[in-house]
Amino acid sequence: MISITGRPGRLCDGVSRRELIEMGGSSLLGLSLAGFLQGKAQAGESAPVGGAAPVGGAGFGKAKSVIFCFLQGGPSHLDIWDPKPDAPDNIRGIFKPIQTKTPGLIFSEHMPRLAQVTDKVTMIQSVSYTPVGLFNHTAAHYQMLTGYTPDKVSPSGQLEPPSPRDFPNIGSVIAKLRPTGQPMFPVVQMPRPMQESNVIGKAGNAGFLGRAFDPYFLFQDPNQPLKMDDLAPRSDTPIARLQKRSSLWETVNKGMPQLQKATASFALNDYYSQAFDLLLSGKAREAFRLDAETAEMRDRYGRSTFGQSCLLARRLVEAGTKFVQVNWPAVANGNPVVDAFDTHASNFGPLKDLHLPKLDPALATLIEDLDQRGLLDETLVLAIGEFGRSPIMGVSTSGNSNSPDGRDHWPYCYTAMIAGAGVGRGVAYGKSDKHASSPIDSPVHPTELLATIYHAVGLAPDTVLYNDLGQPRPLVQASIVPGLYA
Repeated sequence: MISITGRPGRLCDGVSRRELIEMGGSSLLGLSLAGFLQGKAQAGESAPVGGAAPVGGAGFGKAKSVIFCFLQGGPSHLDIWDPKPDAPDNIRGIFKPIQTKTPGLIFSEHMPRLAQVTDKVTMIQSVSYTPVGLFNHTAAHYQMLTGYTPDKVSPSGQLEPPSPRDFPNIGSVIAKLRPTGQPMFPVVQMPRPMQESNVIGKAGNAGFLGRAFDPYFLFQDPNQPLKMDDLAPRSDTPIARLQKRSSLWETVNKGMPQLQKATASFALNDYYSQAFDLLLSGKAREAFRLDAETAEMRDRYGRSTFGQSCLLARRLVEAGTKFVQVNWPAVANGNPVVDAFDTHASNFGPLKDLHLPKLDPALATLIEDLDQRGLLDETLVLAIGEFGRSPIMGVSTSGNSNSPDGRDHWPYCYTAMIAGAGVGRGVAYGKSDKHASSPIDSPVHPTELLATIYHAVGLAPDTVLYNDLGQPRPLVQASIVPGLYA
């Protein structure tokens, strides 16, 4: 995948926005790319293997696209969508419960919009894992988005910066194994990378698959006017000239057997063609035009960074993008008064005043909008954080300090919303105990959710990728969530 950042320069090990799409000079025909891309090709070979995860079955290949709303920071499941009104004061919190459209399923009073569309989704109230060095955000991000636990975790849970040997983000895997076949970015990530402290973008790129499969990183706030200069031809390069260069590249590529041999498995010409197609078609640029939406529709999603990112996600999958990752737009290890879900210092005020007024309309409208447009049948939507929050307030479960009304990290039980592509509608899946501290029915590991995403896009979860050392690695070592499909 061509990675073009939204501002000059680089982030972590991503490609600078002009490295593969520069339209001037002899760099277009730079033969030194052949060896580079050949190495990336070796890292990306794949093969299906036998195993517990069957190819086919309910929901297999039903999703043309995936929208992954990653609620980084660890939202409190007890105070959003698994309240326990009969629990003691220091567990249940101060929010009142409300009924949803799904019998027996209650939400927090501050999620009224989503409560009215639960007839279109499955709420999984039994997501759970036992942490091994995954008690803090960055390590948990890595598991949630790659399906693997990191090799090196400090006592604080911090990881090393992104590395070319990392396991790839699930979107990058889908970009490689399920290409779009049209002039559209296969995978987009927005509006900012994942971050904890000084570790930025871990588990957000293509890792050992190579930079060509990195997401398109938007790195802009969709609630502000978007500047998509990268998707427009340079003012000094007319369209006709680009078309001639595209034809020239095809001619030269056909006439150079050595280059063809060096890139046979990687199809170097595909990536130059993709760069040309993105510029010439204008389809990608048009997809980012939120100003083409009505003011009413934008208001329904909510005039927030998260709300407008969800609207942009719908426009992208409508245009052909395979995988959109919408990150909650606050640093996971941030201050709750500036919109972070990490509510150690204060839980209820930030949820009531900042988080839920943005989360509720965005998710509810995304589901409604996709359904009304006939897209929900072919789009899988998942909203989840890396873990939940501690049932008992004011206690330390991860070595962090907490205020009396703060909640610490809690991976033992939390909630996910999943919808579309054949997933059951109006379903409360699994069940937590009376304090929402552990599952008492149908526990779901995060890697099972990733296996389900792969299954939905038509990939057996045990399909093998080969890393940069030629070692076989299955996409994920888990089976799909059982009984999820209607």
